[in-house]
Amino acid sequence: KAAGWESSQLNREYFNAEIDTSASGTFKVRIASSGDEYEIPEDQSIANVLEEAGLFVPVSCCEGVCGSCMVPVVEGTPDHRDMYMTDEEHEQNDMITLCCSRSKSDLLVIDL
Repeated sequence: KAAGWESSQLNREYFNAEIDTSASGTFKVRIASSGDEYEIPEDQSIANVLEEAGLFVPVSCCEGVCGSCMVPVVEGTPDHRDMYMTDEEHEQNDMITLCCSRSKSDLLVIDL
């Protein structure tokens, strides 16, 4: 990027991610199709809570680098902590990686 290349022209590959694990408080996630809500505590990921509730969440790396757990955001503001999406994609706030990202809003509605 510093040399003037656009994000769309760059190919990135990560073998170990440095995920921001700082606390951000609890928040709720609502599943748009069912209306079911889940509280996400500071010490658990969205993916973990949803899996524990019996929902299928496709995860692979659990570090925010592969994008397999990415789902659409219907409402709310994600706190992007992944390395998969570009800065431009983060700014759109229409997708979230469930394995590592959090929420800046009290409620995050996702399409799962």
